[in-house]
Amino acid sequence: MLPVAVGLLVLVLYTWWSLLQWHRWEVPSWDLGIFTQLAKSYAAGYGPVVHIKGHGANLLGDHFHPILVLLAPVYAVFPSALTLLVVQDVLVAVSAWAVTRFAVRSLGAGPGAALGLAYGLSFGLQAAVSVQFHEVAFALPLLALALGYLVEGRWTASALWAAPVVFVKEDLGVTVAVLGLVLAWRAHREAGGSRRPVAVGLGLAAWGATWSALAVTVVLPALSADGRFAYADRLDVGAALADPVAALVGLVVPGQKALTWLTLLLTGAVVVLRSPLALVALPTLLWRMLSPNHGYWGTGWHYSAVLMPIVLLALLDAVLRLRQGSRPGVRAAARAAPVLALGVALLLLPARPLAGLADPDAYRPDPRAAAKAATVEAVPAGASVATDLSLMNRLVPVAQVHWVGTRGDPAPEYVVVDRLGAAWGGNPPQDVAAWARQAYGADYTVVRDEAHLVVARRGG
Repeated sequence: MLPVAVGLLVLVLYTWWSLLQWHRWEVPSWDLGIFTQLAKSYAAGYGPVVHIKGHGANLLGDHFHPILVLLAPVYAVFPSALTLLVVQDVLVAVSAWAVTRFAVRSLGAGPGAALGLAYGLSFGLQAAVSVQFHEVAFALPLLALALGYLVEGRWTASALWAAPVVFVKEDLGVTVAVLGLVLAWRAHREAGGSRRPVAVGLGLAAWGATWSALAVTVVLPALSADGRFAYADRLDVGAALADPVAALVGLVVPGQKALTWLTLLLTGAVVVLRSPLALVALPTLLWRMLSPNHGYWGTGWHYSAVLMPIVLLALLDAVLRLRQGSRPGVRAAARAAPVLALGVALLLLPARPLAGLADPDAYRPDPRAAAKAATVEAVPAGASVATDLSLMNRLVPVAQVHWVGTRGDPAPEYVVVDRLGAAWGGNPPQDVAAWARQAYGADYTVVRDEAHLVVARRGG
């Protein structure tokens, strides 16, 4: 019952947070709009067509995430961007259940529950939920189950749960490859000379590496608009190999990178380093820290989410290893580690998103909520509309949405602008009809203008 209780608690906390965001009309980025349009397109049988990325754009040419086709049946029943937020919360909760289940089975009720809660409240999961839906949510239960079974020495089960992770995102194939190598090494040491588990691990490593290579060199370039992998410039492997010393320094400098490493180390109560499972985190950390994009370096956004099941289950593995030590101090460290991990999660909590649940301001509705709802209703169902961030998530289920910042899109039937929206950088168009005429080469007439929310219709 403890794993179920932890999973339900995590589900309640994160769903509560997501509902508050929805209530406040909060839009941290355009990503939820993109993935909602993807789910809508899949549910309608059109494939991965996402006009927000460009008219007729194939989102599988942007990132490799075929697993997101699983959103289609859920979205078909509940056609809303909120559906994706709840799906993500459920996936997080299932992963928390899995981590707690493995921990309780190995450590007992108290330490197991502490480790499960440390995972459920970890900074990476909070950050991911706070920035709303991303494909990596699907990796969480898969990695939790794969790594948990690896800790238990159930090699085939581990490999079977790890294998689908390659379909979550192109870089995660490398993560699966490293997991396979760790599995093969552990099986070689612990399987009593049996070659089959080693072969399973090596096969998983080859599977992961092959899919990452295919995704980056074949699938993504073939489906992208310009015939190349859109994020190839985010990691310069050649430069890292040419100057390995500078690359090593670049892993921890500037300080934002070092802080991320330190936060991960503390999340794993430091003893995480005693487990080879910690190596599974390296592919994600290396591409993030070697990238020139500073958005990847810190503890915000969703980039650390996939590291959480790795770190916490590596901690479980480390505790089991340390408990076998002959020195009393080592055994004491093993006993204390799950509670320390939970202490770190609680210590970080005041500066993390879930702390907002105790903030009265979080429960105050958007003062423009009624005007926003009326603006969405002013766009006819099925119409094509170009918009900025503010109302994108609400418009996607009812209209064919484009992004106002994309050039070359056909002239939409409607243009919706929030003059207070962050997308305009403080310089929104005052004459929306004139702006739309210049952007799309067609005449537009303003049909609604309330609370800085403007709707312009093509034609008279």
